Amino acid sequence: MTEASNPLDLTGRVVLVTGGGKGIGRAVSERFLAAGADVVVCSRNEPETLPSAGGRTAVFHPADVRDPDTAFATVAFVEEKFGRLDVLVNNAGGAPMTDAATVSPRFSKAIIELNLLGPLYFAQAAHRLMTTQPGLHGEAGGGTVINISSVSGVRPSPGTAAYGAAKAGMNSLTRSLAVEWAPKIRMNSVVVGLVKTEQAHLHYGDDAGIAAVGETIPLGRMAEPDDIADVCLFLASPMSRYVSGAEILLHGGGESPAFLRAANSEADHAPVN
Repeated sequence: MTEASNPLDLTGRVVLVTGGGKGIGRAVSERFLAAGADVVVCSRNEPETLPSAGGRTAVFHPADVRDPDTAFATVAFVEEKFGRLDVLVNNAGGAPMTDAATVSPRFSKAIIELNLLGPLYFAQAAHRLMTTQPGLHGEAGGGTVINISSVSGVRPSPGTAAYGAAKAGMNSLTRSLAVEWAPKIRMNSVVVGLVKTEQAHLHYGDDAGIAAVGETIPLGRMAEPDDIADVCLFLASPMSRYVSGAEILLHGGGESPAFLRAANSEADHAPVN
């Protein structure tokens, strides 16, 4: 396959990654840069070093993703600088552990705004530009939106209940907009499991704790940010041209059912009805 025919070559494409300066977002940004795309990252604070790959560096724009005006201003910045927007990756999000019975309403509101409303605002802003821009290389105009979701949205999320509810809402939003905005815009969710980022120790403890958690996953390890970045590159490429409204489970096989740990050795081999 020649470089010109490489479907993962995104030269000429423009990508916006929210929260693109660290963790999963940084890996995603660097993967798109390496694929030839121009990348803009946004967050409240500029990272100490911007994502770079292949001799190219991302452009930074300050943004609080919870603010709808900021979302439209960020997309306007992308349009002014590059003239188009082909891919939006709604990556910014997260939540600390908390007790749902005592957490303040203000905290819960902020979590929903960050993990659900923010992605909606950015998707709306991207829609305005994507649906009016011309295509590249003879293609039809439009674009693709990739929402970084979580297994917390598809299974119980004790300790992060509002976050799990927001991610469940993100998955529903993805499915709805995939229908409403087709065929101009493809919408997909990447439903991420446990990931080893620079903040993994806050959730799982030291290296031994992280390794122990990884052993509970069928593939034997927690995901690396690059694992998520590779899937995002696929979803942004022509190889996924018929993929829309999908929730791609990226969790290494999921979690072993709790009853298997509780069962005795004989029950382990008994048939399950």
